[in-house]
Amino acid sequence: MAGFADLNLPQGADKKSLQSLLEAAAHLGYSAVALNHVIDFKEKKQEIIKPVPPSELFPSLPIVQGTSKRIKVLTRLTLVVSDPSHCNLLRSTSANIRLYDIIAVFPKTEKLFHIACTTLDVDLVCINVTEKLPFYFRRPPVNMAIDRGIYFELLYTPAIKDSTMRRYTISNAISLMQICKGKNIVISSAAERPLELRGPYDVANLGLLFGLSEGEAKAAVSTNCRATMLHGETRKSACGVVYTVKKPRKVEEEETAVPACKKAKTQA
Repeated sequence: MAGFADLNLPQGADKKSLQSLLEAAAHLGYSAVALNHVIDFKEKKQEIIKPVPPSELFPSLPIVQGTSKRIKVLTRLTLVVSDPSHCNLLRSTSANIRLYDIIAVFPKTEKLFHIACTTLDVDLVCINVTEKLPFYFRRPPVNMAIDRGIYFELLYTPAIKDSTMRRYTISNAISLMQICKGKNIVISSAAERPLELRGPYDVANLGLLFGLSEGEAKAAVSTNCRATMLHGETRKSACGVVYTVKKPRKVEEEETAVPACKKAKTQA
């Protein structure tokens, strides 16, 4: 995937609305989007269902403006956790979890934020932008998440809907930036309607209000999204890539051909 991405489009039941969102995203220049299925634990028992393949939802995908390629559609699962027991669903070996391209967690407490950053096998940690955070960000868990290749997601749609949520969004984002120094940030929309979507460069400009530099803001809608996708691929396959470089044969032969005594005289 190259170019810009929006990793949070809510997956509603209305296929027509989803199609409109995809067409708007492609028209704005997004090369990839993720359809987000959210589990909120409002009910006691929650099960992870299989993601619906994009090919079953959309007969044809729109062409990304300025290119000849069709937009790429990913599947995403987000768990809103307010109790440590909720994390057990992510620790389970459910086959359905592995079917999602991206796994995100939305921790509601400081303890759960620490758990998400340090132990959970996820790709994104969602930051609350609709209300004042009940805790302060601390450097150790944030640095641990960065070292593990986990990214932090900020949403911009609440900031353009309501002035109060705009203050919370900017305030919470700046608090995070003071700790993470602009590293590993992804900015998504969570747009429910096409009118709520903004172009990638407009989103990058919003990133400046969040405390990001110009380069960091652009990365938050491009390269960081790609890194999140690659992290998800590695998580799904449970393996990485290892390569070895063999020493050139000529060098080995030269070293073995010269006696140690001559080496010493040469060095002397």
